[in-house]
Amino acid sequence: MIDVPYRDISPDALQGLLEDFVTRQGYDTTEVDVGLEDWVQQVRQQLVKGELTIVFDPVTESVTILTKPEYRKRVQEADL
Repeated sequence: MIDVPYRDISPDALQGLLEDFVTRQGYDTTEVDVGLEDWVQQVRQQLVKGELTIVFDPVTESVTILTKPEYRKRVQEADL
C-alpha cells in the first residue's frame, strides 16, 4: 500500500475521488440535510488535517481513503 499525498493529485482527480468515496460510503443517502458537496468538503478537511489518507493498492490497482489508524493497521498486516 502506498500513501499518496492529496497535494500530489490534480484538483479534478481529487474532487472525483472524494465524490466517489462519499457516495460509496453512503454519506449522500443519510437523513441529515447535507448535500454531496458538503460531505466532500468535510472529507477534504479531514485530509488536510491529516485524519485521513489516500492510499493506492498496487495489487488491486485501486485507490481508497482510509483513516490513519486503518492505514497503519493494513500496513502492519501486510508486513506479517
